[in-house]
Amino acid sequence: MAVEEPMSSGHSALIDRLIEDLRPLTFGPPVAYVYNPLAYARAGYEAYAERFGGGPKEVLLVGMNPGPWGMVQTGVPFGDIEMVRDWMGIEVDIAPPDSMHPKRPVMGFSCARSEVSGKRLWGWAKKRYGSAERFFSRFFVGNYCPLAFIEKSGRNRTPDALKKAEKKPLFDACDRALKGLADHLRPRYVVGIGNFAASRVSAVFGELPVTTGRILHPSPASPKANRNWADTIERELSKMGIRL
Repeated sequence: MAVEEPMSSGHSALIDRLIEDLRPLTFGPPVAYVYNPLAYARAGYEAYAERFGGGPKEVLLVGMNPGPWGMVQTGVPFGDIEMVRDWMGIEVDIAPPDSMHPKRPVMGFSCARSEVSGKRLWGWAKKRYGSAERFFSRFFVGNYCPLAFIEKSGRNRTPDALKKAEKKPLFDACDRALKGLADHLRPRYVVGIGNFAASRVSAVFGELPVTTGRILHPSPASPKANRNWADTIERELSKMGIRL
């Protein structure tokens, strides 16, 4: 296995550019609040990337966007607090964004809520590989879009449900960032977690010499994910040629 290089300034520059690309974008109703944890919770993401984001990686797993009790709180993709703190060994101070929905407060690592998708994903990684260091020697997990969209009711709105005119500049920025992350990590496989992420992975890497694919999203809203999610995604990864 290739020797892992530390996270370079190039990775940090990718974050800087993505934040700047997203800053001027606006989103109309039903979106009422937009959170960017790469900005207000950057300390969490950078701790994650510094510890586990050195390249090369064999597999880059790509989620959709932050969950309200995961990356929104910690800055870490699928960032269930218990798994980030106790398994990854990351705990940092998170300064909340200036504007928050009262039903979606950002409390950082003091948040008592659990992110089910993150608990499933990282719980599988822990069970399969034991230590975080062993898992991340082969894998890295990112999100395609770093923004969380909250409707007036407090309901999450996913990026695929945005208006067409809102999606194009957002997707252009996120496509560039994903390609840049892959240039940094040099993965053999880029795998979308769920249908939306897989569609963006295919759009970005369809003509490039990497193997792309999809695994089932661990969301509790998916009946299939509530039945042996870990077994399902292990079969899906194996079919792509990823040895577990």
